[in-house]
Amino acid sequence: MQQSAFTFSTRLPHRELAAYRPGVMAAMKAEGFGVPTEMDVQAIVREKLGVDRAPFLILGGCNPSLSHRILELAPEVGALLPCNVVLRDDGDAVVVEMVDPRAMLSLVQDNPGVAELAEDARARLLRAMAAIEAEFATAG
Repeated sequence: MQQSAFTFSTRLPHRELAAYRPGVMAAMKAEGFGVPTEMDVQAIVREKLGVDRAPFLILGGCNPSLSHRILELAPEVGALLPCNVVLRDDGDAVVVEMVDPRAMLSLVQDNPGVAELAEDARARLLRAMAAIEAEFATAG
């Protein structure tokens, strides 16, 4: 797994994104996340701009319990939700990338309850990423 300032990701063997989507969804579900929104960036860019780009899906992950609790503490955090998960074609691999809730919610520095929930969400997403890596790392 790799980490950036605001995401963590893994590179998986190259396949169509559709081959990985069910496993990613299952790993998210096992950690209490649903995916109420989905954007097919490749299709949107093709339709709206006439530009062909590599496959790129954004899954808007939501854990209703964590979302409810955090919105009770700081309603303005709604502008930072959901916890996005990206599946993208990167030439010879598929990248699965997740937003790091700790980094995203560090913007709300004056509320220790928000930080606690960010850590909970982060731990859940890291477990989901580990499950994705375990399931697909040798896929081909």
